[in-house]
Formats: sequence, C-alpha cells, structure tokens
Amino acid sequence: MSDKDELRFLGTAGARFVMITQFRSSAGAILSLSGTNVLIDPGPGTLVRFASSKPKFNPGKLHAIILSHKHLDHSNDVNVMIEAMTGGGFKHRGVLLCPQDALTNGGDAVVLDHYKSLLERIEVMKEGGIYHIGKLEINTPKRHVHGTVETYGLNIKARGENKTLVSFITDTLYFEGLEDYYDGEVLVMNVAMYKTREGVDHLCVEDATRIINAKRPRVAILTHFGMTMLKNKPWEIARRMSVETGVEVIAARDGMKFDLAPY
Repeated sequence: MSDKDELRFLGTAGARFVMITQFRSSAGAILSLSGTNVLIDPGPGTLVRFASSKPKFNPGKLHAIILSHKHLDHSNDVNVMIEAMTGGGFKHRGVLLCPQDALTNGGDAVVLDHYKSLLERIEVMKEGGIYHIGKLEINTPKRHVHGTVETYGLNIKARGENKTLVSFITDTLYFEGLEDYYDGEVLVMNVAMYKTREGVDHLCVEDATRIINAKRPRVAILTHFGMTMLKNKPWEIARRMSVETGVEVIAARDGMKFDLAPY
C-alpha cells in the first residue's frame, strides 16, 4: 500500500487458461486514493503477492475489497483477504462491495458466512449505485453483459470532487453505449481477447479502440489478458493503439505501479 495516489497491478491475467497456467498473475489490483486503500478483484494468488512484494503489502491497511463479479479469477482469494484485512478476524473492520449473487446462500456464493461477519459492513452493488468508502465515492453505473453472473464496472473519485479520476470497465461483452457510462481521466479496461469470438463475453482490441476513440481519456490502461492477447504482445498492441487513437495507451504488467497524481 502507498501513501501516494496510485494504482498497483498485482496481476494482469484474464480468462481461465492464463489464470491456471499463471503466465500472468491473477492477483487483482490495489487502488490508493485520498488515503483510502481498496483491493479490486482478488483472484488466485492475491495473498501470496501481498506477502512476496518488496516491501510487503500490509493487508491490515486495506479499507475495502471490491468484487466486480464472482468468477473465480476475480474472487478466489476474497475470503482469505477478508481474514487478512481484519487481522485474523480480531478487528471488526473493512467494507466489502460486491454483487448480490456473490453473497447468496444456497447458491454459488463465493463469500462465506463466517467472513461476512468479520466485516464492518457489506455494500451490495446495483445498477446506478453510489457508495462511499473512506474518502472515496464509487459508482456502479451499468450492469455488464457477462454470462449469467452480475457484473459491474466502476467509476471512482475522491469525495467532493466533480470529475471521475479512474474508471474500470471490467469483464463484459461490448454493447452499444457501453462507453457512455465511463468518464474517468484514467480508463482501465479488461481486454481479454485479441479478436472477438462468438459466445465469449469479453472485450477485444477492436472494442477497446472504439471505446478510446469515443471517450478520449487522458490515458487508457489495458489489463486482464487472455492467451490471444499475450501471444500478440500487449505492449505492441498498446503502442499501435496509441498511434491510431492519439491517446496514450499502456499495457499493464504484473507489479506495475501507475502514479495518479498528475491526473
């Protein structure tokens, strides 16, 4: 965790094959903003990344955990990270922000009942929801198209500010008007596929380019790469997209730190 305003990409894996091979880490990301630390989508290996980082990240400094949806590559470590955030359950603290179907008993709930009880509170995502965590305001503007699970992107800003600092377009099939819901100065997009594929509800490079051209963020960061993205070298894809769109496009790397202060 950092006292600075920054994004830290613990992992940049997307989709099942990159996750299970760990060609890229699936450990999610940490947003530190206005003194509030939020862990986003703690997939497999998140706790290991906290412990192995130099210097080590202290989960006791987290204020919240966010699940954009309950798929394994986004939620596998949520319970162990709740335990770590709450000091083994001895400190009743922290917020969990997640969709209802990540919590539902009797189904495929990914957050276990015991760990729910350790938290200060749970906020349930809904379309158009606005939530306050520490000094942050978080908006979940639109339910995404991602199979049958509830999935939401994020607009995040410091409380009292007018502009959205960071937007996360998480897993989704592209749909008309998707870009209209996200206006962050920094736009983070999960781009799992190099080219679109029938029946796979993820963004591809063409979709990401369309969104960047429409929204013109100050910087766009690509992450959550599937095999086809890795085979085609995300850093080269980002370079070409920068030239094509005139917007700075960055391909995230495992462990990459991105300074938010200039934005």
